[in-house]
Amino acid sequence: MRTKEISKPIQLKKPRVNVVTLGCSKNIYDSEVLMGQLKGNAFDVVHEADKVGKNDIVVINTCGFIDNAKQESIDTILQYSELKEQGKVGKVIVTGCLSERYKPELEAEITNVDAYFGTNDLQNILGSLGADYKHELIGERLLTTPSHFAYFKIAEGCNRPCSFCAIPLMRGTHVSTPMDELIRNAETLVKNGTKELILIAQDLTYYGLDLYGKRNLDELLRRLSDVNGVEWIRLQYAYPSGFPMEILDVMNERSNICKYLDMPLQHITDNMLKSMRRGITKQKTIDIVNQIRDKVPGIAMRTTLITGYPGETQQDFEEMQQWVEDTRFDRLGCFTYSHEEKTHAHSLVDDVPEEVKQERADAIMEIQQGISFEKNQEKVGNTYKVLIDKKDGAYFVGRTEFDSPEVDNEVLIDATVDYAPVGSFVNIKVDSAEDFDLYGHIVK
Repeated sequence: MRTKEISKPIQLKKPRVNVVTLGCSKNIYDSEVLMGQLKGNAFDVVHEADKVGKNDIVVINTCGFIDNAKQESIDTILQYSELKEQGKVGKVIVTGCLSERYKPELEAEITNVDAYFGTNDLQNILGSLGADYKHELIGERLLTTPSHFAYFKIAEGCNRPCSFCAIPLMRGTHVSTPMDELIRNAETLVKNGTKELILIAQDLTYYGLDLYGKRNLDELLRRLSDVNGVEWIRLQYAYPSGFPMEILDVMNERSNICKYLDMPLQHITDNMLKSMRRGITKQKTIDIVNQIRDKVPGIAMRTTLITGYPGETQQDFEEMQQWVEDTRFDRLGCFTYSHEEKTHAHSLVDDVPEEVKQERADAIMEIQQGISFEKNQEKVGNTYKVLIDKKDGAYFVGRTEFDSPEVDNEVLIDATVDYAPVGSFVNIKVDSAEDFDLYGHIVK
């Protein structure tokens, strides 16, 4: 008598998920968390694959901050929705800031996207893909950066009332991540080879107010600094008003906290700062920069500025120009004003022509280029600890503690002369310098 065979259920291969990230480092972090969860659910997950397959699911993590970023996000959605129409990808899912802010409009205009999600919809995204949210994976991420550095988000959202900014509309109010969770996350990263933590939030200096009733960034820095294997901690996005000076004491105490601070100041004239609702005056801005530099000698300060905000006069601009020349920031970026719906400034008349906004931004960056060149010349002959990020052509490319990836200066080492493994720290003596690059050789 023949026994009946019991057939095994056919295991269908899960489609590959290709995550495309647009916008800032906070979006990179969110994509990495999503990818970590997908990998934990046995998905084959890739980041911005060069080639897409006809069964691929594409998840686009969008930016909705200013006009240029919004247009890039829309163009990317259209690109992949067209591929879907042609049968070249399976599904297209959109998440992030743009769809948080404009979901009804996007659903009406780009109808063949399979689903739109907002900025805090991780569990819903996973559910739409047939994946479970795994609590045991909290802190696990699939890094899109080289493994030796990671963006490290310590809070979500923002409580600041800046008139020009749409971030609270897309990210909500400030919510700090509990300190113990952050320490566990840091330990997980270090086990996987991370040496540099780049602390990010919409406003780092607000950290802890909602959880602990006080600004607690200094304590967090001490605890992160104590995590064995963390060699650099870098601070990005500090707000000037109410800046907790005690974090500078920690910076002086701990050798693994970089002497680097990214503090977007936006403008300098009193009437612009008041209209921007920055909660600070010109004199207080000058004072805080001087106090920071006095307290941490040699600190590299990065800032960002806006040109062409409503009502910005030629005199306002010239005052800002002079201040940039006088202050001599180590790093500086400049953006033209973008008139954003539902922000406080949207009620003002966007009265500076686009070409004038751009001319002013270009003029500021020209000044900064000269400052950067002069400051780099002063580094020639000095030796710096450098973290090697990549090999690019004939050069190993790295950064000093005074430089953040993507936005700041780089150190180039001739690969035909020296060898420097990616992810390693080496001591580099600077031989020559350009506006934004240093050239040097390894010294023992």
